[in-house]
Amino acid sequence: MEPLEHLPKPKNSAGRDLKSAIGVGALLAGLVIAAALSGYLAWYIFVAVAAVAATWEVTARLREAGYVIPRLLLIGAGQLMVWMSLFYGTSGLVASYVTGVLALMFGRLFHHGRHSAPKNYLRDTSVGIFVLTWIPLFGSFAAMLSLLDSAVSGAYIITFILCVVASDVGGFAAGVMFGSHPMAPAVSPKKSWEGFAGSIVFGMITGALAVHFLLHYEWALGVVLGVVLVICATLGDLVESQFKRELGLKDMSAMLPGHGGLMDRLDGMLPAAMVTWLLLGVVARAAETVF
Repeated sequence: MEPLEHLPKPKNSAGRDLKSAIGVGALLAGLVIAAALSGYLAWYIFVAVAAVAATWEVTARLREAGYVIPRLLLIGAGQLMVWMSLFYGTSGLVASYVTGVLALMFGRLFHHGRHSAPKNYLRDTSVGIFVLTWIPLFGSFAAMLSLLDSAVSGAYIITFILCVVASDVGGFAAGVMFGSHPMAPAVSPKKSWEGFAGSIVFGMITGALAVHFLLHYEWALGVVLGVVLVICATLGDLVESQFKRELGLKDMSAMLPGHGGLMDRLDGMLPAAMVTWLLLGVVARAAETVF
């Protein structure tokens, strides 16, 4: 057998149980593909369930840290946002988001009753609005990807998922093998510039192939989409890293073996979903105008 000494050795540890991570990742991928290919209603149900689980997970960690967070209000407002986007598009989404924010602001004001001054009002209200934005608002854009084109809506969703997964895989592989220059050590010490470069390369290639073969647009659009989604996914990951750092957490939960919590998987996808909807929505509307 030929010796393998000439092959590059990893500079860093994987930092996770790869067998569990691959198994759970494959299961999640199957669920996503099944939902994406089953029509807009199945995809909306999938996103709505994910929004409930993610909101429950995040509010649980915040409550443990002493924040006063109205979990049921946030979950209810989040569901209103997702489903209003189905029937009324962005107008329904914005209206329901503002309704949720107002309910949060007014409800937190009288959390201790009319005769007791609210404590940490600005802190708790701001964090509640952050959660509403982070999970159901961004998640609603992921749901609305299914409405861009009824004929190929599944292809839009799969293109989005493939680009974000490629970013994660490319960043993980390059970071483990070559990572030595921290990208934002004060926020996420393990995230490196080498890993980011791997994400960019994988994201560009995947974006070009997916946009060309699944959506039948020019491959150059896929390159742009891949780069933009990698940047969004990376920044989303850094946001979640800072969130966990401030709460003293390693993982958001143990919901997904080998991955951590649900938000540990959705952190990059949520902001990337909004950008995907924006970019591909413009392209889809332009195509409708031309044809």
